[in-house]
Amino acid sequence: MQVVQFSDPHIDLRFPHRAAALAHAVTHVNTMPAGPDAVLITGDCVEHGHPDEYALFQDLLRPLRAPVFIVPGNHDDRAALLALYPPLAPNLPGFLQYAVDDFPLRLIGLDTHRPGHGGGELDGARLDWLEARLREAPERPTLLFMHHPPVRTGLHVMDGMDLRGREALCDLLLDHPQVLRVVAGHLHMSLTAGFAHTTVMTCPGTDATLHPDLNRPTQLRVQRQPPMCLLHAWTPETGLNSFTQVIAPAPWHPLFDGDRWHDFDPPHGPYLSL
Repeated sequence: MQVVQFSDPHIDLRFPHRAAALAHAVTHVNTMPAGPDAVLITGDCVEHGHPDEYALFQDLLRPLRAPVFIVPGNHDDRAALLALYPPLAPNLPGFLQYAVDDFPLRLIGLDTHRPGHGGGELDGARLDWLEARLREAPERPTLLFMHHPPVRTGLHVMDGMDLRGREALCDLLLDHPQVLRVVAGHLHMSLTAGFAHTTVMTCPGTDATLHPDLNRPTQLRVQRQPPMCLLHAWTPETGLNSFTQVIAPAPWHPLFDGDRWHDFDPPHGPYLSL
């Protein structure tokens, strides 16, 4: 099973490059040699939560051939997303929080939205719901997806917008070893960290990338890099592996077909050989 994760497109009608980046990401998924079974979008779908932003966001996602599963970020309007993407049952009323049981890898989306704040929250009701879902299927390999990562980064600005309830989430997950990965967004950078018995990974945004300058943790720098995504691949033999992919409007080329290596001379940059 393969799952692609996008995060933080921040669609804003004032900045068309953000829509263009998400459009490139959609094309990337549709032209992957083996299409994914599902696409996750881990929040901050739009910048201001406006209806016209969500209309454009939906238009950009419409060409996707794989089903899309979304959780809200701090820039989102939860009520608007609930109206556009009603969660799957069993769900927690008033929250975009749900389990997807259609695949070999179980997907559970967590709603960390905290209205009026940049940081997130998993309160008692949301954590109780999660524990009930995990107790339903202790043997099912499971991936949790959410907007706010449940770890601190050492970057003051981002840690000032962190997740309330992360300690309780950690305690909960220690009793549920079937959770193979916790994936999130919010940081606009790639981060991997240990958490409970498992691993947290954050997906770089399709919009822009922040630089983790740990020598100057009170500052943030941003760079407009190509959009990126994560590819989470699960099989019974390998377990869950996660890959970072740069998204560029370029075709795929065969390099090894199972029997032999093929030459590949990219149109830009030096020739690379293995």
